[in-house]
Amino acid sequence: MAITGKDHDRQAAGGRILSPLLHVVFFLSGIGTVLIGQVLPYFERAFSLSDGQLALFFPAQFAGSVAGTLISGIFGRRSKLKQATVIGAAGMAAGILMMNSGELSLVLLGFCLNGIGIGLTLPAINLLVLEMNLHRTASALSLLNFYWGAGAIVAKPFVDLTSNATSGLLFTTLLLAIPLAAGAVLLSLIPISSKDRPEPEPAASGGNGLWAMPLAWAIAAFHFVHVGFESGMGGWITTYSERVAGAPVTNLLSPTFLYFLFFVLGRALGPILFRYFNENRAIVLGLVLVLVGLAIALSASSTGQLSLGSIITGIGTSWIFPTNVSRFYNSFGPEAARRATPLFICGTIGATAVTWGIGAVSSLTGDLSYGMLVLVAAALLLFVLQIIIVLVANARRKN
Repeated sequence: MAITGKDHDRQAAGGRILSPLLHVVFFLSGIGTVLIGQVLPYFERAFSLSDGQLALFFPAQFAGSVAGTLISGIFGRRSKLKQATVIGAAGMAAGILMMNSGELSLVLLGFCLNGIGIGLTLPAINLLVLEMNLHRTASALSLLNFYWGAGAIVAKPFVDLTSNATSGLLFTTLLLAIPLAAGAVLLSLIPISSKDRPEPEPAASGGNGLWAMPLAWAIAAFHFVHVGFESGMGGWITTYSERVAGAPVTNLLSPTFLYFLFFVLGRALGPILFRYFNENRAIVLGLVLVLVGLAIALSASSTGQLSLGSIITGIGTSWIFPTNVSRFYNSFGPEAARRATPLFICGTIGATAVTWGIGAVSSLTGDLSYGMLVLVAAALLLFVLQIIIVLVANARRKN
């Protein structure tokens, strides 16, 4: 079917709008992803829940994320990543609205639906941006994830400013769901030009062969633990701050705000860092900072010390996610972008395991500080996995 000049102009205009709109939706997705950690204290009080019961919110959201990621993979293999993003943004909007239902079962269902939306949206947008920037993958993904981090930064003050004892989370959920729904509608109306639309994969593609390689699973295992660490830190830092302070921490420069602020600033430094460090050295530097930050944060007896530890931890973990995704792509070439579903699923399952593990250990011991030690175990395991990845990659190059 021939493309008319008018159609070409519409596609060109759509291409100019697509990238900024994807970044805006990714920003909103950042708020939606970490919202769970910011509203846990509210639900703890509203439903009189223990830490073990609070931990169930995370499997609800991340189970949805696994399902969404699987569905996203199906869309990806059919070159329908934009459609996956549209459905995901709409799903997040619906799930976030359900969080204000006042019924625990419906709230948990809302977190699950929000998770499905996250699972659809995050991988799809990552891969869309990667495919639109094949010659600068690491910096493009760092910039994209900067937007996610910016959303994570504003999540805590956003909840503090829009929720109260009278209306609960009504305004919080409305003010987030409405722009997500609007983003879904706008994305659905934007045509993708042929240069932005990758060719569908042949049915007989041999891309699945990369998952027969030990290096792919080593990188996926690293992703499992690291996304788990990020989710555990981001999900429990607000509740942990209240335990250290002995009261809700609502000031702007809270440990949660500072963690996500420096998490984002660290990602902004990523392109500069890559001028002096290769991927492996950058990851090791980040892990060292993470351990230093955790040592300070988890020994804190005041919010000031906790804030310092949160800052260092946020900087350290900031560039590890995009660097690991870029490492996966660079190790296996263009086919990796269309066969990345297991990678993202591993990350989602890791997020479930670590966030639930923190709550489970806290409930078992009666002290959240013991639960937060799960983060230390995760950071140490990342060092071990990094060594394994380097050894396997070197052996692969020799062969």
